Order: sequence, then structure tokens, then C-alpha cells
Amino acid sequence: MSVVKVHNIRKSFGSVVVLKDISLEVQSGEVLVLLGRSGSGKSTLLRCLNGLETIEAGSIEVAGHPMTYNGESLRALRKDVGIVFQQYNLFPHMTIGQNIMLAPHLVKQVPKAEAEEKARKMLEKVGLLDKFHEYPDRLSGGQQQRAAIARSLAMEPKLMLFDEVTSALDPELTEEVLAVMAALAESGMAMVVVTHEMGFASKVADRVIFMDDGTIVEEGSPDTIFASPSTPQFRSFLARAN
Repeated sequence: MSVVKVHNIRKSFGSVVVLKDISLEVQSGEVLVLLGRSGSGKSTLLRCLNGLETIEAGSIEVAGHPMTYNGESLRALRKDVGIVFQQYNLFPHMTIGQNIMLAPHLVKQVPKAEAEEKARKMLEKVGLLDKFHEYPDRLSGGQQQRAAIARSLAMEPKLMLFDEVTSALDPELTEEVLAVMAALAESGMAMVVVTHEMGFASKVADRVIFMDDGTIVEEGSPDTIFASPSTPQFRSFLARAN
């Protein structure tokens, strides 16, 4: 079953066209990794899947929600789609537990006791149960990013979107965040991941898409696409990445 259906979408910023007739699907339980140089359109595409950017043409359906841009439909969409950014966006005046409880309680009207139980379960999943009562500034960058992932998981999404979530972290902290994402993929969560981490893409992705200049240039399984890149753009990208 498709959890994402994107058909011929087009997106511009002013006179610059950043997505050019993009079409793709993501199946339930599939991990799709988007690769490409800065400015290739991959992060813009990810943001379109959550309604953070509007499109000028084409259609998007995510988790059974046709993309329309009124408040009610976007709220319904975001109950089913979690997104984690490079910035952790945790509320500094709230404990980690309170950060995670907030959306289930406010958005889904989950009772506080149940929201707390869920928050503890999600923190245990990302290895941070002992940080429930800590404030964000007491955590490392890797721990804060794992807490941000737990916050999205607490909404029980049908799809998780990750936008360069490790690019601000040092290698050791990057590994701990990627390990959480790999475990999440193993559990069957549908994921779309924008990353520069080739190792993660090769081990965890079911499918890899390489974007260049707002278009999909290559796509395929990691084994196929990394072993025999078929375009000069992707060969050049891989040569620089290695």
C-alpha cells in the first residue's frame, strides 16, 4: 500500500524552479533515501510532503490525505506524518518528557497520564528513558536529536520524514542517531530520509533516489545504484562523497 503518492509536482521560489515534474511513491514500511548536492531540491521535496511548502502543479497524497492547504486538512495530515529537522526545535523551558507529551495531549487530546506513559515508552525506544525529567540544554546534540525523534514517534505517525538530521553532529553523535533511525526502519516504519550519510543509505534504505537540479536522475536499490551508477552526475556525486 502506498503511503506517499507524488505525481508531476512542480515547485518554484520566485523565478527559480526547484522541483520539475517530480513523481514517486513510497510503500508502507519502505525506507526511501534522497541523495543530492545542496540545492538539488531534496529538502524542498521533503517539506512538500508535510505541507510546509506549497506546490504549483501536480498532486500529493500522504498517508491517505490528499494535499490541500487549508488548516484543517494540514492538521489531519500532520497527525499521521512526523518530521525531524537538523535543528532539534525542543522547547527549552520544558523537560524532555513534557516536550514529548505536549503534542499527543494538545493535538490528539490524549489524557496526561496516557501521554506520559507514551512519552516514557518512546524515550525508552531511543535510549533516553533516564532523561525524562532533564531539560534540553542538559543533553548532548545527539541526545536532543533522539528526543526530537521520540517526540515525533509519540504521535504514532504512519510516515516519518528526516531532513539532514545528523548534519550538525560530530561523527560519534551521528552514529547514535543513525542507530535509532535504523532500528525504526527495522520496526517497519515508512521513512523518507534526506541525508549525506552513504553508509546509512547503503545499509538501511530499501530504495535510493538521486536528485540533481530539481529532477530525479537515478533511482534503485542501494546494491544496484551504488554499484553501477548510470549517469555522470551520480558518478561525480559518489566520487566526492567517498
